[in-house]
Amino acid sequence: MNFIKLTLMCLIMSLSATATAGLKRYPHPNPDMPFSLATQVDNIVYLSGQIAADENGQLADNITEQSHQVMKNIKSALNSIGLDMEDIFKCTVMIDDIAQWPDFNKVYVQYFSKGALPARSAFGVDGLAMGSMLEVECMAHKRRM
Repeated sequence: MNFIKLTLMCLIMSLSATATAGLKRYPHPNPDMPFSLATQVDNIVYLSGQIAADENGQLADNITEQSHQVMKNIKSALNSIGLDMEDIFKCTVMIDDIAQWPDFNKVYVQYFSKGALPARSAFGVDGLAMGSMLEVECMAHKRRM
């Protein structure tokens, strides 16, 4: 009976170690933020949602400028962990005023190669962090482990 218990304990510990072996967290550059910049599970990177705040924490007052800033923030976050826009395979767009979705799309497509757009979902929301007009979160494939 003790042999069975010992074997089960070893199996559980082995599975637990295996489950976390492929997990990596990329800390947010601002240590006061309550989330990671990204989390990697095996070769998939989950980028935290990016809002339109610039490096000074300021928000532009129109959807076009905020859309560009969000996409620049995504690109910068990806670059900081060794990825680029071509590695993105899925995005989720949250936009405060869904009527501005076409304006966002005009900017969004400029940041990807033609014919290489990620899968995407978009929906209207009521309020985003810091009063941003939109937030975009992405998943990327890290080919270079």
